[in-house]
Amino acid sequence: MKEIIFETLKNLNFTEYEAKAYLSLLEESPLTGYAVAKNSGVPRSRIYEVLDSLAIRGDILVSHGNTPQYTPVPAKELIKNRRREAEENFELAEKSLAEFERSANDRENIWNITGRNEILDKVKDCILFAKKRILLEVWKEEFKELESDLRQAANRGVNVTIIAYGEIASDFANVYLHYMGHEIAEEYGGRWIVISADDSEVVAGIVSLGKDSRAAWTRHVGLVMPITEVMIHDLYLMEIMEKHRDHLEESFGENLVNLRRKFSIYPDFKKHYVK
Repeated sequence: MKEIIFETLKNLNFTEYEAKAYLSLLEESPLTGYAVAKNSGVPRSRIYEVLDSLAIRGDILVSHGNTPQYTPVPAKELIKNRRREAEENFELAEKSLAEFERSANDRENIWNITGRNEILDKVKDCILFAKKRILLEVWKEEFKELESDLRQAANRGVNVTIIAYGEIASDFANVYLHYMGHEIAEEYGGRWIVISADDSEVVAGIVSLGKDSRAAWTRHVGLVMPITEVMIHDLYLMEIMEKHRDHLEESFGENLVNLRRKFSIYPDFKKHYVK
C-alpha cells in the first residue's frame, strides 16, 4: 500500500525522501526532525533539508522553539492545494501558449474571414488579447454584441476609443459619434467594422451581409500601420468638425459633401458589394 502512495506523491512532485517524511508525519505528529528521520528512514544528514523543502512548499507546518517540531498539512488540504496549483498552471499555460501562437503567426499573411459571426469572433479575440489600446469603428448593431468584451478590456486598463456610427453611449470608452453615419452606410452599401489592437493587428471588413460578410485579419505592418493611421485621422477630423463645423461646411458644403464628391469615383456616392 505504501508503495502505491509513494508513487502517487511522486506524481504530485514529491521526491522519494519528501514522500517518506510526509507519510511519517501523517502517521504520527508533531515530531522533531530527529524523530522524522528515525520513523521515515530518511538519512539524518538530509532530513532538515527535506523538511525545509516541504515547509517552503506549504506541505508541512513548523512549530519553532528550542527544538522545532513538524506536523503535516492534512491530506485533503494537500490535494486541494495541488488541484488549485494545477488549475492555475493550466490557465497560465493556456494564456502563454495562446500568446505564443499569436506571436508566431506569419506576419506576412492576410487572412480572409467569411461570415458575420466569424468576423465578430475574430474581433472579440483581438479585444481579449489587447493590452494597451483598442481603436474601433463600429455601428451600434455590432457594438451591442461586443460591449461586454470591450468593457472587460477597459477594466484591464486598456484604452478603448470608438468611432461610432449610430447612437452609441458608453461609460468605459471614449466615444466619437460620426457626423454622417447614416449617409456613409448608404454610400458604401452597408455596415463595416474596423479594429486596431495595440497598433499591431487589424480586422477590417463589411458585416451587414450575413453569412456573406467578408473581412480580413492581419498583423502585416504594411497594412496595420496605414489602417490604424486612417482611424486616427478620422478622429482628427471629428475633433475639427466638432469645433469648426460651420466654417468647414461653408467652404465644403454640408457634411463636407463637396470633398466627398471631389474624391469619390461613384457619381451617386454608392458602392455596391458583390456577394
